[in-house]
Amino acid sequence: MWEIQWVDKKDFPTNKVYGAADRPELRLLTCGGPLVGGHRSDSVILYADLVSRQAGVQ
Repeated sequence: MWEIQWVDKKDFPTNKVYGAADRPELRLLTCGGPLVGGHRSDSVILYADLVSRQAGVQ
């Protein structure tokens, strides 16, 4: 399962991104949105959960 979240940097979900997880997860952070003062105004966050491989799938 995966989710992409696009947020303004001032509304960054710190606990969701850096909080503890009870299973293997990937959290990938990058910048998005227009340039404001030489920096992108938004954060784009990808959340992904590890799923088990099906039997017989290599």
